[in-house]
Amino acid sequence: MPRVGLVDTPTSPLDIDDVRSRISSALEEFIDGQENHLNEISPQLEALYDLARSFTTGGKRIRSVLAWWGWRGAGGGAADGDAVKAVTSLELLQACALIHDDVMDGSDTRRGLPSIHRSLERLHANRGWTGSAEGFGVAGAILLGDLFLTWSDQLLFESGLPPESLLRAKPVFDVMRSELMAGQYLDVVEQARGDTTTDRALHVARYKSAKYSIERPLHIGVTLAAERPDLISALSSYGLPLGEAFQLRDDVLGVFGDPVVTGKPAGDDIREGKRTFLVAAAFESADSAQADVLQVALGNPSLSQQDVERVREVIVATRALARTEEQIETLTQQALAALSGADLANGAGDVLTRLATATTQRKM
Repeated sequence: MPRVGLVDTPTSPLDIDDVRSRISSALEEFIDGQENHLNEISPQLEALYDLARSFTTGGKRIRSVLAWWGWRGAGGGAADGDAVKAVTSLELLQACALIHDDVMDGSDTRRGLPSIHRSLERLHANRGWTGSAEGFGVAGAILLGDLFLTWSDQLLFESGLPPESLLRAKPVFDVMRSELMAGQYLDVVEQARGDTTTDRALHVARYKSAKYSIERPLHIGVTLAAERPDLISALSSYGLPLGEAFQLRDDVLGVFGDPVVTGKPAGDDIREGKRTFLVAAAFESADSAQADVLQVALGNPSLSQQDVERVREVIVATRALARTEEQIETLTQQALAALSGADLANGAGDVLTRLATATTQRKM
């Protein structure tokens, strides 16, 4: 595929969509390139490859887009197709995280389609294989997630960027993955403990989402372009509060989101027992009857829609929803204030301002 340069008009409303489109094209090209290798190993891998391809066709590409604007903000060129490939590696890491997250949560769907472990479970059943279809689905999903993790390294280091750029970015890429896994584990611990406070919920949000979704992608983009410790610091002051706001919005959507828009059943976070800031805030202000409603509902996979509605009523009545929305607004304003002092090139500040609004006011 020939390289196509990005149009260098960073204040154009089409820029974010244009970058997202080029990231999607780079991802599609990379996934297409894995088919022959998998087929050479065994024709049995065809089903796994098909799932890998379909799973990477959707998504908002937010991490790669942020990494791209970190690159541009540090002076990286607009027409560099190698940089597009490098930041696209984050989509493969995201695919790994989502597949493993669905396994841990026992989620049936992702983006309105069956989750990977459910798809593989169905494959096992349809082919009449022996053993546990559920166990096969979980094992296959874990392995596909691991394959995506391996591919993320491959795409980054085969992107074509100079070795010195890749060596600058590698420590950031490594620490981001460690923080993601640590944050996911902390999330599991909070569900097991069952007594989350809002402070602990925010701490989990920082490592599960804020660093991984916003701060570190920006850092990767910057370090791929240049040695800029001043910009790294400024973008941390922007990325951390924005990343926390991003996760809090996700928490709200997990309880109040429209399934048609989010692609997940309404109230899935309640059924999965997620101990989010939203839930912790509700417990902190709940009376005994309201606390009972929350305690009985959380982690109950067979919760009816009527039960979900009762939980929603408690969250609203305790002002947990209002408190979460206030926290989102406060964090977003902190991020925007930090951004105003960042020394960003190529209009990246304007784009990151727009992205702050898009990530915290989204409906999916």
